[in-house]
Amino acid sequence: MKEVNEGTNELSRLVIGAALEVHSALGPGFLESTYENALGHELQVRGIPFVRQVAVDIGYKGVAVGQQRLDFLVGQRLIVELKAIDAILPIYRPSYARTWWQ
Repeated sequence: MKEVNEGTNELSRLVIGAALEVHSALGPGFLESTYENALGHELQVRGIPFVRQVAVDIGYKGVAVGQQRLDFLVGQRLIVELKAIDAILPIYRPSYARTWWQ
């Protein structure tokens, strides 16, 4: 696994800030495409370099196994995938966030 450098951490911080701005302004209930359009606009306004809907080849042990389309590739190194869901189910919660009685 590649180590994350300070530049990637800073880029992550900037993207999270943009995503929080979108969420604060729009709130819940829209389609994923609406949030994608809004986040693209917010990243552009903030001068954060990105490309949308980039197709990448997926390899496994030297063999091509498929292709994936990324919602955003930010700064040529940070992958951002958006999800719009009705509720956060327990399966989406990290194990460290579960309480002792669950």
